[in-house]
Amino acid sequence: MSAMKVLIVEDESIVAMEIENLIVNFGYSVVGICSNAKDALTVAEDITIDIVLMDICLKGDVDGIETAEKMKKIDNDIQIIFLTAHMDDYNVDRAIALDPVAYLSKPFNQEELRVSLKIATMKRHHIPLTTQDKVRHIFLDNEFCYDTRHDMLYCCNEPIHLTKKESELMELFMQNKNKITDLYLIEQTIWPNQFPHANTLRTLVKRLREKLKHKFIETVPGRGYKFTIDPL
Repeated sequence: MSAMKVLIVEDESIVAMEIENLIVNFGYSVVGICSNAKDALTVAEDITIDIVLMDICLKGDVDGIETAEKMKKIDNDIQIIFLTAHMDDYNVDRAIALDPVAYLSKPFNQEELRVSLKIATMKRHHIPLTTQDKVRHIFLDNEFCYDTRHDMLYCCNEPIHLTKKESELMELFMQNKNKITDLYLIEQTIWPNQFPHANTLRTLVKRLREKLKHKFIETVPGRGYKFTIDPL
């Protein structure tokens, strides 16, 4: 199989070069680095691109989400990985509509980037999820599943890197799926004998939401969170 062709759209040149070095070391081919929407769309029209690493906050009138939307119209199979320093609800809703592979918060973990690229490759080649060993897997949707034996989260059969506290929160949500997990239970489970600041919990939930592509987790004001999955 030939190396997947990756386009980097990032308006900070030093960050773009760091990303290029990483993905080349992972075995991918970088076909270009663009700092704005116009140049990125020109590249997409001229050559075949498999994966785009797209910064959401680009300079100019067209941001990364709108640029990605236009690229998908050129080739709907282009796989998008969004890069962002922050993500508000408005942009989350816009980005979700494009079914991106991942949202990576800057500065991102190298292993998260590697896994996201692997998932993008599988999706580009339409490699389906297997249904083996369903007894110990909870399928959250057609991308995500959770291994109850090893408390591991997977996307397209690739493990998603979770920190210790993210893993504890995910395990708690799985134990209470489709029910409200109250704030007190979360705090006592993840920070026993401590009194975490409210922002500490919100930050933890935000990070897990990003790794789940902003699916499943619903905030229940004043009570906690509800992790909702529909039977496949």
